[in-house]
Amino acid sequence: MVYYLIVCRSLTYAQRTAAALERAGITAHILRSPKIIDQEGCSHSVKVAERSLADALTLLARAGLSPKRVFVMSSDGSYKEVLL
Repeated sequence: MVYYLIVCRSLTYAQRTAAALERAGITAHILRSPKIIDQEGCSHSVKVAERSLADALTLLARAGLSPKRVFVMSSDGSYKEVLL
């Protein structure tokens, strides 16, 4: 299955992002950003399913919680940045 990682600038920001998504009925999981995509060394990400990405980004924009970066996480474990 394909997932997207919404990279946040801090754990608090990731918690706010996940809470906003969960309130809207979008399943979201917080995790430490994998080292391969983490350029600052200590960011956190919110993982959402492929089918939820468009709704999640729209909701986050309305809530003022725009993501730092977004990556697609393929089933083979590779990551590719998604340009917004």
